[in-house]
Amino acid sequence: MNWTWYLFRFDGRMGRAGFWCSLIFVLSGMILLLLLCLSVMSALGSEVKSFNLNAEDVFKIVDPAAYRWSLLDNLPLLLLKLAATGLMLWIDLAIMVKRLHDRNKSAWWLLAYFVLPGLYKQFEDRLPDSYWMLPLALASVILPLAAFIETGFLRGTVGPNRFGPDPAAEGDSTSAAPPAKRWDQSREIEFVPPSASPPGGMHVKRGA
Repeated sequence: MNWTWYLFRFDGRMGRAGFWCSLIFVLSGMILLLLLCLSVMSALGSEVKSFNLNAEDVFKIVDPAAYRWSLLDNLPLLLLKLAATGLMLWIDLAIMVKRLHDRNKSAWWLLAYFVLPGLYKQFEDRLPDSYWMLPLALASVILPLAAFIETGFLRGTVGPNRFGPDPAAEGDSTSAAPPAKRWDQSREIEFVPPSASPPGGMHVKRGA
């Protein structure tokens, strides 16, 4: 099983089984990474009141108010959390993109499924309290739910699409690569008798 492709690459298609297996692996990795971060901070003598890993924390990068006090209070903790959050974000996006490919959708759909809801939640408390914000608030709830249903429960397109072959059609919904071609020995190996070559230097192919 190619975990490098599963977790870090954005090419190809991923079926539903591969999607759920990857999520279980990511959840286990998040728990281990969280424990490691807490252990490192405790060993450095830093007081850790709360520490969590969430891919949506990446939107704090565009919100200076989110880290204004953290930079002054605990810079090592901030840097450690940024590195861990960046790693989890990369893995989450790699899984989501391949699953969208299986649905014959490009990665641009992440703008609607992930970026726009994430930005709204980050700045929600600073947006004007108006009825004009109601459609945006509803979209921030509906779009992630739609993304979860589509990536987790809906089958990919039947047959090959623009992103690759159908993983489910090959009997393994976690596979994205086409089956390797078998080596045809009779087409690849030529035996040329040294003393009984046909006239004109013709080669004779003999099957195994």
